[in-house]
Amino acid sequence: MAFEGALDVDYILMGLSSLLPSSTKFTPYETCIIFDEIQECGGARTSLKFFKIDGRYDIICTGSLLGVKGYGDVPRSVPVGYETHLDMYPLDFEEFLWANGIGENIIDYIKKCFKDEQPIGEAVHQKMMDLMLQYTIVGGMPNVVNTFIETHNISQVTAKQKDILRSYKDDMVKYADKKDKACITECFDSIPKQLAKENKKFQYSLVKKGGTASKFEGSLQWIEDAGIICRCNNLSITELPLDGNAIREIFKVYMADTGLFVAMLEKGTQADILQGNLYGYKGAIFENLIADIFHKMGRNLYYYHKDSGLEIDYIIRLKGKCTLVEVKATTGNTKSSKTVLKNPEVYHVYDAIKLGKYNVGREGAMLTLPLYMAFLLNEE
Repeated sequence: MAFEGALDVDYILMGLSSLLPSSTKFTPYETCIIFDEIQECGGARTSLKFFKIDGRYDIICTGSLLGVKGYGDVPRSVPVGYETHLDMYPLDFEEFLWANGIGENIIDYIKKCFKDEQPIGEAVHQKMMDLMLQYTIVGGMPNVVNTFIETHNISQVTAKQKDILRSYKDDMVKYADKKDKACITECFDSIPKQLAKENKKFQYSLVKKGGTASKFEGSLQWIEDAGIICRCNNLSITELPLDGNAIREIFKVYMADTGLFVAMLEKGTQADILQGNLYGYKGAIFENLIADIFHKMGRNLYYYHKDSGLEIDYIIRLKGKCTLVEVKATTGNTKSSKTVLKNPEVYHVYDAIKLGKYNVGREGAMLTLPLYMAFLLNEE
């Protein structure tokens, strides 16, 4: 009601004060006003321009699925130039460490070993590997992390994750265009089987028999816009700039939160991960883990695949160089990376990183790192 009339700041505040306890005060230059789920009120978003021009109050807005087609109340006018957007993510791995009581002294020690390329002490290394596996199944959704910290009960953690997945589907059914509802749900449900394949390239035919890009491309984009998934594009060549060499129609799809991905798999997967029994999903689980870590640090995701069978899990820009990143569930060779490194005149790449159940080490151009150090690969 406060935003239905004139969008004058004093008029809006008068309307808001009528809905709040009598003790509420709006003090100029001291009060910060928070509009939660602002997409539900178009007038509130339009008012941001007037608050900005007025200048007496700071405004913070939050919104689920902002910008997703069909979601929310369309504002009378979008306050272009009067709002600053920040993308918020679930907890990343470093924040998960903080939540689990890992102090800055330990994190600084890990960062120093990474910088100096020195092995981590065995006690710390084992603790960090355990926490990495826990993060793989818990992820970073705040309510899920709180449940894990308070109970360390994986059944309760999974129940929270299932609730979130159900709410995602409810939003798909509630807010998507009627003609798209079934397609969006089918795309979402296909993610585990897309990643279970040897070649993890997203295939519309796996969404539904006879499925094509023309039928499902918009639905997949809806899920991506909602922040539920992240896309990893294939590269035509292993050279910077990566985005300029991306092949848009060839890509993999990962869940933006590793814990939610694991919750989509069959019951008992969590226990298998903690015990190291990964079976057919081993590659998918740890690739999704690294996608989670890279995505939450703001990286766009890229990989490299050739019909000859050569495939690099991730290609990143690291310290100004095009760098290969291979992810190993246990131990394993890096045949594709070695091929690329041996042929610099063809691929123009001179550095590679292998992430897995290792300690820190180097062999020529190949730097080996434990999985938990992936969060340190953030210097572009």
